[in-house]
Amino acid sequence: MTADAANTPGTPDTPVRVAFRSAATLAVFTAVSTLFLATSYTLTRPVMEASVRAKKMRAIEEILPPGIFDNDISADILSLDSELSPALIAPTTFYRGRKNGAPAVLVVETSARGGYGGPIGLLIGVRADGVVTGVRVTEHRETPGLGDYIDLKKDKNRKNPWIRRFDALSFDARPESEWKVKKDGGSFDFIAGATLSPRAVVRAVRDTLKFVAEHRDALYGAPEKDGAAAPHPQPQGDPS
Repeated sequence: MTADAANTPGTPDTPVRVAFRSAATLAVFTAVSTLFLATSYTLTRPVMEASVRAKKMRAIEEILPPGIFDNDISADILSLDSELSPALIAPTTFYRGRKNGAPAVLVVETSARGGYGGPIGLLIGVRADGVVTGVRVTEHRETPGLGDYIDLKKDKNRKNPWIRRFDALSFDARPESEWKVKKDGGSFDFIAGATLSPRAVVRAVRDTLKFVAEHRDALYGAPEKDGAAAPHPQPQGDPS
């Protein structure tokens, strides 16, 4: 080996070599990041799911009188993937409360179609005799300060919140034609300039109560979760 050869510097980087090293580094970084995120999700998923269940149970308990059921209502569930009516968006989940093994109450988790800002998430409590224990809006994108009064937490009328107008009602407590806001010829109040939000909620509650009244025994008697023996909703006309 000559002195000149010994003093020759290493082979200079070429654009191809630089690109290859950059790609390899990026691939390793991506793999490590993906592994980290997957591991974090796996470890935190049970905690997140438990938090969601606890939040939902608090909302359910808020609309039910104390002691109305003695089973694990969070585990006695029936889900239907079919839309119950044009006013409702599938899926609909029924939490079934029982007292000493007998039907006591249903909590219906569903979404109303027709809100100003999109679907409106609802929880509707219905006793075995068809009487409403309470209704709560769980999710919405209605206009702040206008249509969001359907949400108990947003309603400025603390003494008589709009959503409590459903308390103690039943489907047959008034003619079906009155299950509308007053602007549409019904009996439910609304705030001027914000009709779409209450209209969607009233329709959803009406159709839910009607469905429960027509299929009470099947809803309580169907196998848990899969709904194999659950009632199959029949197509109905346009909501009004």
